[in-house]
Amino acid sequence: MTDPRMPVLIGGGQATWRKAAPPGPRAMVLEAVSRAAADAGLDLAVLAGADTIGLVGFTIDAPGTADRLKPPRMANPPAALAEDLGAKPHTAVYSHMGGNTPQALVNWASERIASGESDLVVLAGAEFLGSLMKTLASGGDTKLFTGGPDTDPVRWGDGRDGQSAQESAHGLSLPANTYPLFENALRAKLGRSIGEHQRKMGDLFSRFSAVAAANPYAWFPTERSADEIANESPENRMVGFPYTKYLNAIIQVDQSAAVILASAAKADELGVSQDKRVYLHGCADVAERWNPLDRVNYWSSPAIGLCAEKAFAMARKAPADMALFDIYSCFPSAVQIACAEIGIETSDRRPLTVTGGLPYFGGPGNNYSMHAIVSMREGLRAKPGAFGLVTANGWFLTKHAMGVYSTEPVQGAWARENPKGYQKQIDALSSPEIVREPSGPATTETYTVIHGRDRLRMGIVIGRDANGRRFVANTPDDDATLLDLESREGVGRPGMVSSADGGMKNLFIPG
Repeated sequence: MTDPRMPVLIGGGQATWRKAAPPGPRAMVLEAVSRAAADAGLDLAVLAGADTIGLVGFTIDAPGTADRLKPPRMANPPAALAEDLGAKPHTAVYSHMGGNTPQALVNWASERIASGESDLVVLAGAEFLGSLMKTLASGGDTKLFTGGPDTDPVRWGDGRDGQSAQESAHGLSLPANTYPLFENALRAKLGRSIGEHQRKMGDLFSRFSAVAAANPYAWFPTERSADEIANESPENRMVGFPYTKYLNAIIQVDQSAAVILASAAKADELGVSQDKRVYLHGCADVAERWNPLDRVNYWSSPAIGLCAEKAFAMARKAPADMALFDIYSCFPSAVQIACAEIGIETSDRRPLTVTGGLPYFGGPGNNYSMHAIVSMREGLRAKPGAFGLVTANGWFLTKHAMGVYSTEPVQGAWARENPKGYQKQIDALSSPEIVREPSGPATTETYTVIHGRDRLRMGIVIGRDANGRRFVANTPDDDATLLDLESREGVGRPGMVSSADGGMKNLFIPG
């Protein structure tokens, strides 16, 4: 008999406005929730009884984005959803930034249900940068992007910036600038040539695009060859070496997704049929050493490894038991490093995504993994008794959440280990000493070259000085220096580093 306090996913829904005009974030969120209710076999009016609502933070509310774009905004998205549902939840939260958030919210909500704090939970999110940017560029009416109660939301999650001021000053404030650092370090660690590794990335993400091509919710439902993805072309420019455009998550989309969770007793009361129920068997949340400069290295992730260990232990399963995966796929390095830490090959015969991945399905801001959870739910219901793993990643391989799902009911009471306990294992890891104002002989630990649409922009280097201390710097921005870093291996390259402006303008000149 299933424990009455067992958390159960009873509904999931998603929507994509690829061709039709999206109705604005408030209506987009409500559409996803409406579809989730229908998926559960419930009238939307039932959700007036939701006691807990969680909204994934919109990208426009990310640190710095609002100041830069000055976009129209909803003051309190979870309160707006509650108003639309006619609900009066005792708990309503709006998350801080991070792609880990959807899975982390499911983990949090499940724990609340198991402990008796919640009975009926709605989790949702949307991304609408596609239509918003077009509206701002054309000077169109922005009222669709506003509305709702004029109150401050309760923020949820870890709201720290993803990088320090010094890292940001050298270009490490954007994922497209930072993930290439992991990729180039990984290539050097594996001992591959630049060309060989480029082909491997193309092979990996070609398989993702094939899944997207068959997904009616994908932003780019087009299968692409490995060569088309990995090689530069007029349609596929280099963004941050070694990543072409087709290897980057696409954030300017219009997509929404939602899930509904309940206690088993509440699901029974609502009449939700057994064949619609999906259970969270295992979960975990772990953060890496926070800032990029604090990492143990740039080709592994101890936090992902520990997160997987804890999630599988709770589920009493192993990677070999999974029939389905959705490995967070903002960039190839995120997939490759996660696979290595989880203990599966990137060439595994099982698809590594149920959506098609962030560059092809779409990368709807912090809410991508909500789509993955909805898609995983659909995939598992088509394979009763099978298990699937969803991984979610925030900032720069920084915040991680995982969930192991199945239609098979969990046996016994639902309980998870407190993440604060095992987080201490990561916090205790040692990493190189950081020197803020480096000077003298130095060596690159990893690097990237950032491209604009029509020119080379800058090189970013994380390196070590003669005493083994780590630093961040830019390179000279002349084409000869930058093209040389792309034409032959730059990891381990010797050079000279100098500092200015209190370490906010470090310069590394490759030898």
